[in-house]
Amino acid sequence: MANSTVLTDTRSAGKENRSSGKGSDFSELSRRISEAGLLRRRPLYYTVRFTAVGLALAGGVAAFLVVGDAWSQLFVAAALAVVSGQLGLAAHDLAHRQVFSRRRPSETGGLVVANVLLGMSYGWWMNKHTRHHSNPNHENKDPDVAPDIIVWSRRQARQAKGPARFIGKHQAALFFPLLTLEGLNLSFSSFRALRSPSMKRPVLEGTLLVAHFAVYFGGIFTLLSPGKALAFVAVHQGLFGLYLGSVFAPNHKGMPMVEEGTELDFLRRQVLTSRNVDGGALTDVFMGGLNYQIEHHLFPSMPTPALAEAQVITERYCAELGIPYCRSGLVASHRTALRHLREVGAPLREAGQ
Repeated sequence: MANSTVLTDTRSAGKENRSSGKGSDFSELSRRISEAGLLRRRPLYYTVRFTAVGLALAGGVAAFLVVGDAWSQLFVAAALAVVSGQLGLAAHDLAHRQVFSRRRPSETGGLVVANVLLGMSYGWWMNKHTRHHSNPNHENKDPDVAPDIIVWSRRQARQAKGPARFIGKHQAALFFPLLTLEGLNLSFSSFRALRSPSMKRPVLEGTLLVAHFAVYFGGIFTLLSPGKALAFVAVHQGLFGLYLGSVFAPNHKGMPMVEEGTELDFLRRQVLTSRNVDGGALTDVFMGGLNYQIEHHLFPSMPTPALAEAQVITERYCAELGIPYCRSGLVASHRTALRHLREVGAPLREAGQ
């Protein structure tokens, strides 16, 4: 499947298969997944995983206090960037109720991890990510492909204005440098979202965000000299953004975009716009299970350790239906995404000639 494909009219391919009398194509897959027991909670897994991340965070803070006002703090900042990335993945799983089946403990855990430990609004990100899951790679409905800075389709490129028009010309080369700003962008967007009508608890979330940054900047600028403090923040936030971007970008970038008016059933909407990333146990840990993006989109509440087994079932089922199922290595997936960014930015380069 061409990575720059735009899905425009797949009604015949997207019709629900009812000839077997078993309902839609997705309902049959759901039945197989359920019978395999892959939707049940995995409390032991999440206890071990969250404990490990918590200990890593405590160790990073301890190292920060022990090292003191020295340039070697930049190594501590790099290590804490990885921990922050893992905290982001933990907040993601909590938001999808992979950890707890009930709403209240999921929200409480999400507020603690996202707002208190990361400085990112749980409510804002939850709203944004839910819209992404509902319409992945949809030009008008998926906030993750909104042309704010980067353009994701030739249509967006032709309509681009302001920074997106300038950056879009060279966005493939600028993509990874821009990712270093993603951590700061998440925090800035979180504060900006506090004024949004969709924010359910703006006072609570705002208070938690202020508390996070009071401790974060207070501790850094109290212990370190101004120059070292600024360098620490730059390394920590830059590598944190790069980590998160490297986890989320391979999953959809370079996969077909969906135009307004396209009709796709749920199964095809999720499978055709998503990519799985192969790589083994290290990739599973690095990406927090999001390398099984197709299965995650089909079954968002499925616990992380069940995704690998679900992948086998889903890929086999897609083969039965003749639905393209995309898998790629991590480096190859990034290469594909960058090639797509360069391709869709062509109209902007041509306009500038």
